[in-house]
Amino acid sequence: MEIHETDTAGKRLATYIVSRSGDSDGQLKSSKGEKGVERVDVIRPQKEYNSFIASIWDTLQEVFLPVGFPASVTDDYLPYQIYDSLQAFASSIAGLLSSRAVLEGVGVGDSTASPTEALLLHILQDSTGRIATILFAHRFGTALEPEAKRYRLLADVLNDCAMLLDCLSPAIPKGVLRIAVLSFSGVLRSLCGVAASAAKASLSVHFAKRGNVGELNAKDASQETVISLMGMLAGSLVVSYVTSPELTWSCLVLLLAIHLKMNHAAVRSVRMNTLNRQRACICLSHLIDTKSVMTLDEVSKKERIFEQSSFIRWNGVQSPLAKVKVGVSLNEILGALGKSHNVTHSVQQDRVTLNDIVRIFANEEYLLWYDPPRKLILIAFKQSAKPASGLQAWAHAMVTARGLSLLPKAEREDPSNVVKELASQLEAIRTGWNDDMKALAAAGWDLDTASLETVSGTRIELSAGTHNS
Repeated sequence: MEIHETDTAGKRLATYIVSRSGDSDGQLKSSKGEKGVERVDVIRPQKEYNSFIASIWDTLQEVFLPVGFPASVTDDYLPYQIYDSLQAFASSIAGLLSSRAVLEGVGVGDSTASPTEALLLHILQDSTGRIATILFAHRFGTALEPEAKRYRLLADVLNDCAMLLDCLSPAIPKGVLRIAVLSFSGVLRSLCGVAASAAKASLSVHFAKRGNVGELNAKDASQETVISLMGMLAGSLVVSYVTSPELTWSCLVLLLAIHLKMNHAAVRSVRMNTLNRQRACICLSHLIDTKSVMTLDEVSKKERIFEQSSFIRWNGVQSPLAKVKVGVSLNEILGALGKSHNVTHSVQQDRVTLNDIVRIFANEEYLLWYDPPRKLILIAFKQSAKPASGLQAWAHAMVTARGLSLLPKAEREDPSNVVKELASQLEAIRTGWNDDMKALAAAGWDLDTASLETVSGTRIELSAGTHNS
């Protein structure tokens, strides 16, 4: 009998061979009638290189990489971590240069400077930063997860801008202007913190294949600690020799350029499997045109980091076909159908009524309307809407916007033509939609995570007296 022992990554650690002395049935007894002796041989795989080096490598993996690596994480985890470590190293050195400038700005080395003034400035920076954090989380909190790659890079752009302002502060005359610059720098750094932490949390969920998000974050913190220590050691040498303003700015600009380049490479290496607005445009337009599904890698190569997610682009590269609002209230759709009374707020509907729209989407989990004058598509979800329904609504919005864009302006702005286009494109989308969803899921796309709403939305429920949802 053989027993194989492996680690969580599937690497074989040992093979146990169980044998018993005796005849072929393994039950030969000794002259005293006792059973034969059982023996267990342990065979361990031979090291292909020096055992000391191997043990060090294995220890480093256990300390800094998730258990079961690489099987416990996605394929894009390692390249992202490499680039992330390089950017953190450059950022640590640049941070020391900016910290020295801040100390100069608050009066270190100046006999006329007051410790109380420095303390009050710190309180002002901290207070404005906290307020900015609250406002940023309130305004962009919903978008942080669907647009994790964008906000991960944006966080470092904000941090680099804060460093530039810090280095600029000693050259600014004392007074309100210098205080304003340092306070704004604190605000940018606080915004960097909330955006980076939220984006990293989303990326950790993406990387973790076995639900090991907590351990992955802990190991990431260990990696950052080591890289920061190395950066501080290297930065100590840099700040000792780089003292003139010209050399300081030259080194700072070079380090920040490396920092942003590595960050850009890091987020570009990530292949998210959720369909946010931009990835949905790229993937669904290709699916509609070719009846084939793009892989995660193909979509990632076409994806833009800083993209206006409120626009529909066919294949993700063409000029915008329309602007889209997802999860809107019913009042917004009514506002596009007619004018609201100033006192009663009732809406006088003209050529198209709300009943016309409800009738078209009676069997769907969403309502959709195209407002021709503004080239704006409004999507409202019913109470029963699921992530897959949102994806169908987005596909419906895409084909409707493309179909109407091919019509002459006069016909495109005719509400009756909009109704006809909505109905005909809905029938086209329904055809084979379930098969399309199965093909997307088979290609590795996550269809159970809602990634289209970037602001807090609303839900509607139709009463049984009209049309059921």
